[in-house]
Amino acid sequence: MLKAVLRGLAAASLAVLPLTVPAPAHAAETLPLADAVATLPVGTESRAGYDRDAFRHWNAGTDPSDGCNTRAEVLLSEAVEPPVVGPGCRLTGGSWWSYYDQVWVTAASGLDLDHMVPLAESWDSGASAWTAQRREAYANDQGAPASLVAVTARSNRSKADQDPAQWLPPATEAHCRYVAEWVATKLRWELTADEAELAALREVAAGCPDQTVTYEPAA
Repeated sequence: MLKAVLRGLAAASLAVLPLTVPAPAHAAETLPLADAVATLPVGTESRAGYDRDAFRHWNAGTDPSDGCNTRAEVLLSEAVEPPVVGPGCRLTGGSWWSYYDQVWVTAASGLDLDHMVPLAESWDSGASAWTAQRREAYANDQGAPASLVAVTARSNRSKADQDPAQWLPPATEAHCRYVAEWVATKLRWELTADEAELAALREVAAGCPDQTVTYEPAA
């Protein structure tokens, strides 16, 4: 009799357990490019008070024990042919594909690490109100593959701090991907877009019906 009662209590306790696992607080979302552009919050940009030094970079990266800073860690993760890692995280050899201009690069020194949404543009779009810690997290973001991109120094410096209303990659076949990654980064960090920027994004998105945007909100 006692065993039957205990079995009944055990069954009752199991019955009240949740049947599903709660979704992660920051689940990734995928949208068609045009829909993602429409999701961007609209704002008026201001560069008042901007200082590049307000964004600490490059820090010790995701693994401080590896002796490589964020720049080197991203170069290692994006290498098509891995380089040799020497003392002080010196990278020798390897190869990278600079998708902005469709160029192969065979020396780390020939690459810049581009912030998909430049630091100045992020300041204009909301980062001016962030803490120093959040700006550092943004400047060294390895939590999304689109945030930091290894590209030729020439293409990165041509882009400078311009948004898509002012600059797109020289390789037209890169435009859909580039705009998708720009939008993903802005959504990830809850940054705004101004009217001229939105118009340019919509124009590109109209020619990219199959392009999607996947983003996960930053912690």
